[in-house]
Amino acid sequence: MVPRRMLDSRRNVALACALSALAGYVDAIGFLHLGGLFVSFMSGNSTRLGVSLTEGEWSSAAASLGLIALFVIGAAAGSLIVLGRGVNRQPWILLAEAVLLAIAALCHAFGFSNAAVAGIVLAMGLENAVFQIHGGAGLGLTYVTGALVKVGQLAAVALTGGDRWGWASNLLLWAALVAGSLCGAAAYHWINLAAIWFAAGAALALSAILAVTVHR
Repeated sequence: MVPRRMLDSRRNVALACALSALAGYVDAIGFLHLGGLFVSFMSGNSTRLGVSLTEGEWSSAAASLGLIALFVIGAAAGSLIVLGRGVNRQPWILLAEAVLLAIAALCHAFGFSNAAVAGIVLAMGLENAVFQIHGGAGLGLTYVTGALVKVGQLAAVALTGGDRWGWASNLLLWAALVAGSLCGAAAYHWINLAAIWFAAGAALALSAILAVTVHR
């Protein structure tokens, strides 16, 4: 598994940014498809859940709660992979993510839109286990609120004589997610939910790259 300081190497920063971009891409597609709900940003869905309950919009509340539950299930599945036998579980997590995204794309192709969304949300929850420390928490990759908090905190450290560039890797995570969301929105407007095929291919490619580098 990765070291406890997860963004302390170029390899980890590059991988984290690639996965953050992938999450942004998928989340933009989900946001447009669901009309304002998210497939990876559960803070937004939690806020929507509370507002919907207050306004008596029961179907919207149920949709928000369902997405949150699926995300948690996906995160648990990713953790089970991490906690399984063997070391260097990252390629397996990304392979599972690629399979879920491919299944989601197939479900869309055959007209099962709800099943497609479910597969996407499970994949996003699962992705957050890529940098999970064995037996503990990891680095969130499908949301960047924590990364932006760290940018501010580490910028303050830099201003008071600490590491001058400690904030940069977290800012890159945010920028990667924004760039991914731009691409995802453009792809959705082009080919609708079929754009998930590109995300599945990207996850599969990252899995293969990690498998080769880990083997070496």
